[in-house]
Amino acid sequence: MSQTEVTQFGEFKLIDHLTEAFSIHHDSTKTSIGDDAAVVFHGDQDLLVSTDLMVEGIHFDLMYFPLKHLGYKAVVSNVSDICAMNGVAEQITVSIAMSNRFSVEALEELYRGIKTACDIYKIDLIGGDTSSSQKGLIISVTVLGRQKPEKIAYRSGAKPGDYIVVTGDLGGAYLGLQLLEREKLIFLSDPKITPQLDQHKYTVERFLKPEARKDIISLLDRVGVKPTAMIDLSDGLSSDLMHICRKSGVGAVIEDQLLPIHPDSKALAMEFNLDPSVCALNGGEDYELLLCVDPLEYPKIQYLPGFSYVGEILPAVEGIKLKTGSGKEHPLEAQGWVHF
Repeated sequence: MSQTEVTQFGEFKLIDHLTEAFSIHHDSTKTSIGDDAAVVFHGDQDLLVSTDLMVEGIHFDLMYFPLKHLGYKAVVSNVSDICAMNGVAEQITVSIAMSNRFSVEALEELYRGIKTACDIYKIDLIGGDTSSSQKGLIISVTVLGRQKPEKIAYRSGAKPGDYIVVTGDLGGAYLGLQLLEREKLIFLSDPKITPQLDQHKYTVERFLKPEARKDIISLLDRVGVKPTAMIDLSDGLSSDLMHICRKSGVGAVIEDQLLPIHPDSKALAMEFNLDPSVCALNGGEDYELLLCVDPLEYPKIQYLPGFSYVGEILPAVEGIKLKTGSGKEHPLEAQGWVHF
């Protein structure tokens, strides 16, 4: 009997394949698999639910990832999913599996990071589970949030003519990872050499200690703007934009010259002989937000700090394109994080 390799499917095709036969049995389930969070009817405000898994050796390397930072990031990456639905995170559960090389003191350090994130984002830790692992550390976080039904933003609401807007700057987390990986290799070759990280604190922090854009959700509410579609930039702008285009049945064009890139990220990209725009498009783990905004609503955020116009939603027949500074257009390829 022939077997199909998981790598032939990839993450999202695999999820679709494994869950396509499942039915919804309860009217309270408004949206299930396929967005940043599931949506469940819960009175005046819908319940938002998302879960994420972090596996040692796949998602993090403890040679350069402090346990406190890891605990913090495990929470933040999940809070970001609730932000991507235009919601507010309120509770989390945390489950861990660890090998016998982890002491109680090490786990205390991990949970110090979790507590710091909970304190900053005003989130309650309400449960979880622990188990042993044959090898390494596994962290699973489930986050619960809320939002009024009419304010929830889905991936499926983008329409031709909408402006594509991103928050913050892009590519820094990817470049921070490249720097840490380089310094790791240097250290392994000669442990006497001190890692050179001081000149690139910004990009290193973008990877080790990202922030969810809860502030953006508050700002959008204050100025009365609801995005027509939204997603958080965890896999990379190119990959995540394609999720919106697929769910909404639209195309898009991104203007290369408008991508927001921090000066430190540009400098580090040059040091690695990388194109900063390629890093911004495909890097991932920035946990910024990609918003699609009706042109009539855009003036409300146009001059506010933290928002950058980068392109426009097109009819599906026009495809998904990248427009260069010279005006040429090329098909945009998804080169972000590959899960399998």
